[in-house]
Amino acid sequence: MTDDPGDGVKPTVGTEEPRDAGPASSADEPSGAETADEPSDPGAVDIDMRAFYDALDARDRPVLCAADLAETAGRSAEIAAEALGRLAADGPIGRLDVADEDAVWFPKRPFDADERITVFEKRREIVVDEPTQYTRALLTQFAHLEDTNREGGYIYTVREEDIWNAPYDTLSELTATIRSALGGRYEALEEWVEGQWERAHKFRLRTHEDGYVVLEAKSADLLGNIAEPRLADDVLRAKIGDETAWVAEDRTAELKRTLYEAGYPVQDHRDLETGDDLRFELEPELRPYQADWIARFSDAGSGVLVGPPGSGKTIAALGVMADVGGETLVLVPSRELAGQWHEAILEHTTLSPEQVGEYHGGQKDIRPVTIATYRIAGMDRHRMLFDSRKWGLIVFDEVHHIPSPVHRRSVGLQTKHRLGLTATPVRETDDQEEIYTLVGPPVGTDWEALFEAGYVAEPEVEIRFLPWASESHREEYAASDGHGRRQAAATNPAKIREISAILHRNRGSKAIIFVEYIDQGNAIAEALTAPFISGETPHARRSRLFDRFKRGTVDTIVVSRVGDEGIDLPDAEVAIAASGLGGSRRQGAQRAGRTMRPVGKARMYVLATQGTEEEDFARKRTKHLAARGIRVRETEPVAFAGSAHGPSFPSAVAAEADSDPGTGRDPEE
Repeated sequence: MTDDPGDGVKPTVGTEEPRDAGPASSADEPSGAETADEPSDPGAVDIDMRAFYDALDARDRPVLCAADLAETAGRSAEIAAEALGRLAADGPIGRLDVADEDAVWFPKRPFDADERITVFEKRREIVVDEPTQYTRALLTQFAHLEDTNREGGYIYTVREEDIWNAPYDTLSELTATIRSALGGRYEALEEWVEGQWERAHKFRLRTHEDGYVVLEAKSADLLGNIAEPRLADDVLRAKIGDETAWVAEDRTAELKRTLYEAGYPVQDHRDLETGDDLRFELEPELRPYQADWIARFSDAGSGVLVGPPGSGKTIAALGVMADVGGETLVLVPSRELAGQWHEAILEHTTLSPEQVGEYHGGQKDIRPVTIATYRIAGMDRHRMLFDSRKWGLIVFDEVHHIPSPVHRRSVGLQTKHRLGLTATPVRETDDQEEIYTLVGPPVGTDWEALFEAGYVAEPEVEIRFLPWASESHREEYAASDGHGRRQAAATNPAKIREISAILHRNRGSKAIIFVEYIDQGNAIAEALTAPFISGETPHARRSRLFDRFKRGTVDTIVVSRVGDEGIDLPDAEVAIAASGLGGSRRQGAQRAGRTMRPVGKARMYVLATQGTEEEDFARKRTKHLAARGIRVRETEPVAFAGSAHGPSFPSAVAAEADSDPGTGRDPEE
């Protein structure tokens, strides 16, 4: 990776080299504090890093000021300020001066000896060699992973939308995270970040005291020269001041999308409808980050909970429902998920069965809490679903479905509280901004922190490149083109041998095998004597097999795209991606997510045919996982170990495959 002319690796202040121990910064120096050896007040010595972290935990923020530390440590503000200065002089914390506010302080971070970060400020690119999980988790808060390579290099870019959607309440919190991730201050980058942060706060929607919606701009120039020329004539009904205009309430989604595309995301501070009253209690005790999700959503009124599978987004959503206290419409991608939501609501809340209904192809009951599929909700003849009750909250599960045209109708509910749930807010057309403008901004959490706390199992992800099963299969691939060529690589029979070997090495573990093609799924299922679940599987049988897998009477299943989302498999320990959507990042995260549950270490294997475009596809499928702090490795296949001239199925594995059909068979088959 070479430096481009005029844009190098140097931070604007401090050392001349890329960061290994972090560039120095005048902003990190203590101001007005005594030296570490001679504090002016002995009480300052009692405040150590443990007290500092206790204060951070109490505030639930990445930064704090002297008053915050004073409150939790039981000392005066003067003693706390002196202690912060001493800790900064010793090195473990940094200082950030904020305009019109007291200085804030943030923890610096230890650096791994093999990690190296190079920052290209002009093009806002960050190149990281051998990053730690902690570094990757921090970078995902404000940067976008562009590429990775097999040597452990990661390339991130900081885009406008990354700053607009950063999950922070203040610029100082965001800046502290950037400095912690990069090891110091990069002045040009921070100046650009500040500009984007301010840009994201130029416009806001609010409810006028007389009940109608108004658009407020930071200046008359912004309203007259930015908003008015771009918006259709009837979106703004009338100006009611130099910086304020009356908005047509049924056009607010269009307004937000138009200004977002113009580079001005709109803050939505309207008073939202709570709908008809629905009071109930949530029975499980919330995890700390779930309570934080609910509190942050309550402040915003709308938003998208972004967390890994297994982090308890459904429980948090039930907490939001209880907090809003209004009738709720839940939209889901499948009937299976509708049934699971129904069960979860009755199990974890005080709502009665008479208060909960489902609305889809199987049944159509509209109740105070109604769970409907996106497909039904998008049909004109079922429009009464939205109008039949006064909904106070709309929940969009697997919210990355929303940008699809068939689901677009479901977001025309801008006067309601709107909650999205997702682990992967990524669409292959890169129109994820639709999610945030039509539903709400992200309410994220630190995946790395969930792994460390044991709430979610961090999967071990391995990519394995396989040889062709035979020369004839290689020749068939070479003679094909387009879709036929991709299908030949995806359905390489050598994958069946590798799958058998993986299952042999993970005997006793529950495993899901994902496929893209029906014929391949049937072939794998036949070889393993395991059930295959696809879109052609009748609904009743599909539900029965999923239930048996969850209960452990079936320990291996083969699934097509129906397994990517809309099902809950809480204790899958092994996931094998035999073929996929040509490099879909969202699909990679969904499939790995089937193992991200609090049951100890889990494993995911991504199989690809060596020397084909599947190699790049496999890396793309796992890119989102790497960006979220999950280690992705490329390893050698075990079924072909030691073979230099083509496939060689180990005799032990072959014998086991012949003699033991496995326990994946459906007992009713």
